[in-house]
Amino acid sequence: MIELHNVTKTYANGTKGLNNINLKFKQGEFIAVVGLSGAGKSTLLRSINRLHDISEGEILINGSSITKAQGKRLRMIRRDIGMIFQSFNLVKRSSVLRNVLAGRVGYHSTLRTILGRFPKEDVELAFDALDRVNISEKAYSRADQLSGGQQQRVAIARVLAQEAKIILADEPVASLDPLTTKQVMDDLKRINQDLGITTIVNLHFIDLAREYATRIVGLRAGEVVFDGPVEEATDERFAEIYGRPILADELLDKQAVHEQGEVLV
Repeated sequence: MIELHNVTKTYANGTKGLNNINLKFKQGEFIAVVGLSGAGKSTLLRSINRLHDISEGEILINGSSITKAQGKRLRMIRRDIGMIFQSFNLVKRSSVLRNVLAGRVGYHSTLRTILGRFPKEDVELAFDALDRVNISEKAYSRADQLSGGQQQRVAIARVLAQEAKIILADEPVASLDPLTTKQVMDDLKRINQDLGITTIVNLHFIDLAREYATRIVGLRAGEVVFDGPVEEATDERFAEIYGRPILADELLDKQAVHEQGEVLV
């Protein structure tokens, strides 16, 4: 479904964010991308949906080159790729529903979306998406009235309303507490399994990668140093990815999840 052929991204200062990457992702996979800060995780995701233009190589989405696509063709390819960000990227003063409907902008004219004139079918789709992440009761609340975890679930609902076939999640739980982290990751995993949406998630916590992913890709200094099923991602493998033994803050605090769960019950 996604193919990267000899992909290199060199920034203006000469730094290589990615160096000769060759990867293939199949439909329905749940992939965790791990590595130190600066390893190239965000660059990888932003290159796949062409938020970054790569310097060399080619990226194919369902056999079509997003690298070479322009105009309408590029918009059509991007319509199938949903992006979830660490900072949620919501319009804070708008309602939750309007934020979710933003996932439909690729299907309508610019004027129609500016005026907010979405057809009834789009509104129903947005509510279905909110139901799937259990936050439909907040549909008419302003986004800035929501907690961080709720905002991230709105961002997931926006991708669902977009009817994306690929979800790219760039550190989606980095700013969340352990309990909320689990809720968001559960949502992503359930959507992956129920809808067969290919999901690629950049993660900082190793335990999360092991728990949720079916495949792990390890990056170091812009290069792939591990690519395999989660069962092969041993502590020794992670030490190779990180270039050092695993630190405590790279593991999810499961005790904190348990304690917070008790408080909230």
